[in-house]
Amino acid sequence: MQSRPILVRRGGDIILPYEENVVLRPLIITALREEFGDRELPADHSVLFTGVGKVNAAIALTRALATTPISLVINFGTAGAIAPGLEGLHEIAKVLQHDMIAEPLAPRGKTPFDSCPGSIDSGRTGIVCATGDRFVTSADPWLIERKVDVVDMELFAIAAVCREFKVPWRAFKYVSDKADSDAANDWQRNVSRGVEEFNERLRGDFRGTRGLVEREGIEPSTPAL
Repeated sequence: MQSRPILVRRGGDIILPYEENVVLRPLIITALREEFGDRELPADHSVLFTGVGKVNAAIALTRALATTPISLVINFGTAGAIAPGLEGLHEIAKVLQHDMIAEPLAPRGKTPFDSCPGSIDSGRTGIVCATGDRFVTSADPWLIERKVDVVDMELFAIAAVCREFKVPWRAFKYVSDKADSDAANDWQRNVSRGVEEFNERLRGDFRGTRGLVEREGIEPSTPAL
């Protein structure tokens, strides 16, 4: 017999349908194992390594969400700084796509003939990230005009998949380089340095599924959480 559909609600808005007696878990998603360095992976969370770039991220996350009950997608990774003086780990408030250039069919950043918007909000306070399948090594006036703080190669795809599946997402980016001519060398030196700060955020904000309920104000309709 099929179980009755249950709805998880936050602030009165439906954010994710799931089946009765199925425990929902947060999913940490990152591009490379190297971004965790030699640290052990968080014991209380599932971790998905996607590979580099939007296509790999979209394929891996779509497979995960299609087969596994997920309450929240948490992206962790490195990013190049566009904003001067930006260092350390930052939460992302909004992500846009900088390498979709199909003018005049659509403005830069917007996919032609597609319902997905050119930018996607996380619903959190933080900085602005731009995603593209290009390792940024020089100034781009388009990014500066849109007040982009950091650039990465996966987050827009992750956010778009979450939007399609109606799963909330959060993202934390550690600044590994300045998105300039030294970016590749700087990234290799700093790729795993952000994991300690990220783990601190995990310990503080996400104490397993129950911590998610307490911190995010989710009102479960079943004791399964």
